Amino acid sequence: MKTMSRSFRRRCLVWMGAVATVALVLFGAPHTLTAQQDTTQAPAAAPAGAPVVFRGDTLLRLYGTLGPFTPEERAAALGRRIEALAADPLARATDLVVQDTVGATDIRVGDAVVMTVTERDAAEAGLPRAVLAQQYADAIQEAIRGGEGGATLKSILIGALLTLVTTAALVVVLKLLNRFFPGLYRLIESWRGTKIPSLRIQKLEVLSADRLTDAALFVARVGRIFAVVVVFYVYLPLVLSFFPWTRGLADTIFGYVLNPLGRVWTNFIAYVPNVFTIAVIVVVFYYLLKFIHLLFSGIERGAIAVPGFHLDWAEPTYKIVRFMVIVFAAIVIYPYMPGSDTAAFKGISVFLGVLISFGSSSAIANVVAGVVMTYMRPFQLGDRVKIADTVGDVVEKTLLITRVRTIKNVDITIPNAMVLSSHIINYSSTAEEGGVILHTGVTIGYDVPWRQVQELLLAAAAATSGLMKEPKPFVLQTSLDDFYVSYELNVYTNNPNVMARTYSELHQNIQDRFNESGVEIMSPHYGAQRDGNQVAIPPEYLPKTYEAPVFRFLNVGQPKPQQAPSPPTP
Repeated sequence: MKTMSRSFRRRCLVWMGAVATVALVLFGAPHTLTAQQDTTQAPAAAPAGAPVVFRGDTLLRLYGTLGPFTPEERAAALGRRIEALAADPLARATDLVVQDTVGATDIRVGDAVVMTVTERDAAEAGLPRAVLAQQYADAIQEAIRGGEGGATLKSILIGALLTLVTTAALVVVLKLLNRFFPGLYRLIESWRGTKIPSLRIQKLEVLSADRLTDAALFVARVGRIFAVVVVFYVYLPLVLSFFPWTRGLADTIFGYVLNPLGRVWTNFIAYVPNVFTIAVIVVVFYYLLKFIHLLFSGIERGAIAVPGFHLDWAEPTYKIVRFMVIVFAAIVIYPYMPGSDTAAFKGISVFLGVLISFGSSSAIANVVAGVVMTYMRPFQLGDRVKIADTVGDVVEKTLLITRVRTIKNVDITIPNAMVLSSHIINYSSTAEEGGVILHTGVTIGYDVPWRQVQELLLAAAAATSGLMKEPKPFVLQTSLDDFYVSYELNVYTNNPNVMARTYSELHQNIQDRFNESGVEIMSPHYGAQRDGNQVAIPPEYLPKTYEAPVFRFLNVGQPKPQQAPSPPTP
């Protein structure tokens, strides 16, 4: 009925327009034509006009300009407005209103202006402006309502029947869900501790069987709620689409999910070429890394000789080159990542870069120091070194730290930046070639001949194991002090890792040789009253008949007493 009334109104307006046109031609043609020529200044040849296309159909044509907008711009803007009105259920349910203004006629829906009909449009159509505006309004109204027309008794009955069928299907589906999910709950519960075992990593239980079963039950309950929501989401728009008044609302409800899914699918299809590009880049860089690894493996084995490039440089250099290649690959792939050109993605990248720069300054310093020390080669694994005040064997060296195990079997971790800034003594670097010199000193009184002292020191060196026979040990007299002479024994060893034990044995042999020879070691200082004191030689090196002399006092003027006997020689 509504469609018939609209068609009848349209025909009435057409007849009224025709009568008005005839009256103008008969009674006021000269004046009207002059005014029309002055106002519109229409050209002699009628232009085709700009078509307004909606869903593939041309609804109407626009001819005149409106302010700065050309007919083509007006037509494009009107097409977008019609699309928006067709997607709005409230707009589809509202009738368009034609409102005449000064020099133009507006077509409105509520308070919003859909389009404006100008004098040029009316002149080209050969109709009065009000009549043409009404025709445009009817055409737009029919377009946004999808040509549905009014509801008939037949369409209402069919909609009601389809609603009953759909409702019955809804009830059946809900009953099936009510039977399926409780059974699923019982099945999962029966699997507790049997088919759902505990999650373990070796002997560590990460998640117990009870927790995993409870989690599975929770997922099943959430799945039930989701299934019910999906069923009602499909049911409600489907029922609304059965009736002409609510068909647009059904499309809108479906659009809430279908439109985002459509956009996601469209973006995915558009992103597929980038996926293939990323895959090609990954494959190329993967085999490039394979080739680089093969090259440096050959250098490490000695199969490839590079002048001036040490074999132990191969592995750290490979790691550095691999890191640079991976970073370069990431830079190449970055533009093809989804969202890489968005401001949010760039902002997060900058924020992470700032965090890494400020938070890892010391770590980067250690890495740089580790790289520098790799090519400085100050020590190798197993070398006996002294770094600052730490003496021990190098057991681990990485880009960040150097780990030294001391002679007390204590591991000390030293950051590479500290290692690089400290002086490093390597006892093992030349041990295999010419040996490293171990040295120790004694101070002996002037009463002992220096030749005897040197012989005793060299004899102690010869009796010490772990020392090299060639080069031969030697003795240096380092100073002539007030009360004693300083002697330094220098010996060679090619096993500096046990220097502490070697030093201990050497000192033991020095004591034995000097005590056996009756030479007292006065190091560093030894004060004694010779008259009445026992000699500083251990008793086992003295004769059994030896007795320490007694103290004797001499008055002034009395004859000088005899000197105390010298210590007996064994």
